[in-house]
Amino acid sequence: MNGAIIALIGLCAFALAYRFYAGFLSQKIFNLEELDRQAIKTPAHEFKDGIDFVPTSKNILLGHHFSSIAGAAPIVGPAVAAIWGWVPAFLWIIFGVIFMGACHDFGALVISMHHRGSSMAMVAQDLLGPRVRNLLLLVIFFLVWMVIAVFALVIANLFVSYPSAVLPVNFEIIVALIMGLFFNKAGRSLKLPSILAQITLFIMIYLGTLFPISLNPLFGQNALMAWMIFLLIYSFFASVMPVWLLLQPRDYINGHQLFVGLFLMIGGLFIVRPEVVAPALNPNPEGAPPLFPFLYITIACGAISGFHGLVSGGTSSKQVSSWQEAKPVAYGAMLGEGLLALLATLAVTAGFDSPGAWHSHYANWNQANGLAAKINAFVNGSAQFINGWGISVEIGQTIMAVLIISFAATSLDTACRIQRYIIAEVGEGLNIPTLKNKYISSFIAVISAFFLMISSEGGKGGLIIWPLFGATNQMLAVLTLLLICAFLIKKKRSAKNFLIPTLFLMVITIGGLFLNIKLFYQSDNLPLMGLAILLLLAQIWTTIEAFLFIKKANSHA
Repeated sequence: MNGAIIALIGLCAFALAYRFYAGFLSQKIFNLEELDRQAIKTPAHEFKDGIDFVPTSKNILLGHHFSSIAGAAPIVGPAVAAIWGWVPAFLWIIFGVIFMGACHDFGALVISMHHRGSSMAMVAQDLLGPRVRNLLLLVIFFLVWMVIAVFALVIANLFVSYPSAVLPVNFEIIVALIMGLFFNKAGRSLKLPSILAQITLFIMIYLGTLFPISLNPLFGQNALMAWMIFLLIYSFFASVMPVWLLLQPRDYINGHQLFVGLFLMIGGLFIVRPEVVAPALNPNPEGAPPLFPFLYITIACGAISGFHGLVSGGTSSKQVSSWQEAKPVAYGAMLGEGLLALLATLAVTAGFDSPGAWHSHYANWNQANGLAAKINAFVNGSAQFINGWGISVEIGQTIMAVLIISFAATSLDTACRIQRYIIAEVGEGLNIPTLKNKYISSFIAVISAFFLMISSEGGKGGLIIWPLFGATNQMLAVLTLLLICAFLIKKKRSAKNFLIPTLFLMVITIGGLFLNIKLFYQSDNLPLMGLAILLLLAQIWTTIEAFLFIKKANSHA
């Protein structure tokens, strides 16, 4: 099968989904056009404070939202899931994004906007009561805790593996601060400055290949830990800054950067037209868990992810300027992430020279599941596509490394900001005013992730509990979908478009948690087994509460 044909099928499917299905959800299910017609204020206008609640152009917000939800996850997940063959990964990405992931992100953004831009936990309190809120706060804290620790590790690994990316990535942060200070705050358009920044960024990418920056001479074997500490310090400051100063301009730059990166990859794909060398179906790879349900957990952010609901209800819902802009920001951004996941799948299935090279890389689960192996397979495969433009493989690798690091960094500091909100909400519930201070709550978010990182040699402590991330992430997606269903039923609107994905994902998540518990028991990993049992009980409890609410609401309809 030709990789270019697969990409074309995916592009057409996403375009049709945005034109018809997203429009149906916006107009018929959420009735957003009517809300704008009635001039009902969004939280960005109603609670405008210049720090978190800031009415924002949809183009800038789209860049922020996409950058925050993307990170490295839609690359890493498909790079692992390719071990089961390219067809299952392709189908799950296409149908998962259109009918589940994009709907989940869109719905989470809308219901958060209907609840004062609150997190999913606070929405749960309004809809289902304080017990569910407290459970969700615990699950969300646990999930974001993992994200901060592991994303810091991922970016640090990339800095160590690709020192040529250090200069352009940090240059981008400086440029974003200048744009925020001198352009965005003054109310001027960021379009021209961002285009100029892109041109300069590619110059810096070239310079980065000539002058790579490595911390190894200074810190030796501790270079990885040094980068992680630097990243956590950066995340603290980024999470307490006003969104207009760094978050918005940097993510606007990232949006243009993504457009250029995808253009280079897709264009190169159609120039090179590589054949897929991976098998269409490989149901029993050596050492791998069963395809069902683990494929649907492994490819999370590339199809549906509970973390996206945290972004929708964490930062984005506080910046949407009009109700109808929720569609391009949330549904549109998820289609972009699906496209990135699709290209990642092609990079690790059509980016190898031969079937033998692919089978060597994916010889068994342990080999394919390594962090470096996943990222390197994507970077190297994508560089082969970009090489079709006549761009050297070395520069192509730097371009892709910068792309991954930029989006992973956005997810990292957005996760710190979300964790700040969550800790503040815990402080509100426990009546501890100190926790509502943004500096204290951000410090707790960062220092707790740091302690998780140093709980294992080499700063890789987050990877200890990372096996629970996939199931926890999809469990949060289930709970968010249940909240969307409860909201629609309360509004006396049809919820079937969200209830069917909820039931499917519920089976996947419960099955995944049961299998995780079994695997942890067999390997005598009792701490992880205990955590998995607690997460499973939390999901069952919350699900029961949600269905009791739905039953009660239907009986009064």
